[in-house]
Amino acid sequence: MAEDRLIYLPLGGAGEVGMNCYVYGYGRPDHERLIVVDLGVTFPDMDSTPGVDLILPDIEWLEARRDRIEAIFITHAHEDHVGALGHLWRRLGAPVHARAFTAHIGRLKLNEHGLAPETITTASPWPETVQAGPFRVGFLPVSHSIPESSALVIDTPAGRVMHTGDFKLDETPLVGEPFSGALWAEVARPGVRALVCDSTNVFSRNPGRSEASVGPEIERLVAGATGMVAATTFASNIARVRTLAEAGHRAGRSVVLLGRAMRRMVEAGITTGVLTDFPKVISAQEAQDMPRENLMLLTTGSQGERRAATAQLSRGKYLGLRMHEGDTFLFSSKTIPGNERSVLRIVNAFSEMGVDVVDDGSDRYHVSGHANRPDLQTVHGLIDPAMVVPMHGEHRMLREHARLAQEGGRAAIIAPNGTMLDLGGDRPVVADYVETGRSYLDGKLQVGALDGIVRDRIRMALNGHVTVAVILDEGDDLVGDPWCEVMGLAETGASAAPLVDVLEHDLGQALGRAKAGTLADDGAIEDLARRVVRKSAMDEIGKKPEVTVVVSRLA
Repeated sequence: MAEDRLIYLPLGGAGEVGMNCYVYGYGRPDHERLIVVDLGVTFPDMDSTPGVDLILPDIEWLEARRDRIEAIFITHAHEDHVGALGHLWRRLGAPVHARAFTAHIGRLKLNEHGLAPETITTASPWPETVQAGPFRVGFLPVSHSIPESSALVIDTPAGRVMHTGDFKLDETPLVGEPFSGALWAEVARPGVRALVCDSTNVFSRNPGRSEASVGPEIERLVAGATGMVAATTFASNIARVRTLAEAGHRAGRSVVLLGRAMRRMVEAGITTGVLTDFPKVISAQEAQDMPRENLMLLTTGSQGERRAATAQLSRGKYLGLRMHEGDTFLFSSKTIPGNERSVLRIVNAFSEMGVDVVDDGSDRYHVSGHANRPDLQTVHGLIDPAMVVPMHGEHRMLREHARLAQEGGRAAIIAPNGTMLDLGGDRPVVADYVETGRSYLDGKLQVGALDGIVRDRIRMALNGHVTVAVILDEGDDLVGDPWCEVMGLAETGASAAPLVDVLEHDLGQALGRAKAGTLADDGAIEDLARRVVRKSAMDEIGKKPEVTVVVSRLA
């Protein structure tokens, strides 16, 4: 009989930033009992996923083994770690464990999908633990850009694993627990088999800065501003939201929270007790009756999201409030790679209004929530694991983090999504490869990335679309001329005639010359019409559109 093994399998978050979903298993090969760490989302863009609402991890492998899943553990309440919980829980059906703030956010997500809040059990921090089959799991407090973030201490029959989640070394985080090197060293003292570790900032060569360092800079900026001041940051970074609110309050300004996510996070922080002494806020309606120079707006949408408060202010107004010449807008956030164009569009729109935009180019108004390279080296030395498995990062980040660990004399491996590792030996080895990917939340439905829906949408966006209608009688003769309707294409082409007229003429000519056998076969008519329309469109406008052909026959 095969020996028991300890496996690690990333289904999301390894080889990308976002959509975190990790699996640990212990037992005989293909019979392991499993735990899941995080169920996150990533966000679409108009270039590669037009019209998609959210991108979710592909959990088909997990779903097929749902009877072996002992529990789901959520490390913290960022969307890329908890955002898929409501969408995917029914397919897994396992109990969920999270700390109080994260559990509060998770229950809101379950409620949106009609799921019972009792599904989530609130966990206490280390040294308390949760037994889940062969695993005993503890929530070790870490500092990050959202309260009550936790690394997971996972004890197994094969040894202890530490899964860091997202973390930084911050002894003054303002909200949430500070990093405690002594506590981490205590946890590591019995020996750690594997450190599965955040890789996001492995290329940042300076030690990370504390959240407390940005407060004085923000206060100076707000105190010296004239006109109305608005600022955006990640809504989940409620320490920063409070810092911004306090800066406004001290400058004699009334604070307005704009955006549902901002209000929800602040309410969650107050409800769970992690956020205290938050300055008094007023509504957008109350703000309309106040002098502009007495207002401080805190807005959602730091990444350029089109429907968020920041973007709507840049397009004119939001809830009756407008930015004017001489106002100040602060981006107290880092632009995530891939969002630069969306953010720059907003910056330029504000500039055209005469608004003074302040971004984080000077590193004065934002600090990262992730450990930089020197901090990772500190953690490697503090934990002194037998092996390091980089996770949470693009492939280049995983590769560099593995190199960093190997330079320190530790075994390491690059394991992108779908790579199953056996952690039971002296070094991590690949045990298997699992087919994985992503699924899309498209409106109310979850669709597979390979289903062709988004691919067809992209093709229509690139090439336009033509609908063709052909009517025949009982004798397979044409009834009238074929009819075309175009979408997303120029009205006239090279011949200066209406494009629709050219397409209908050429198609009518082709059908008129068609053999009887072709007109008797709907499939042959569709193929002929598609070829003729695409060729004619190419000749006229230089495009080969997508074509839908409808063949109708009179009874």
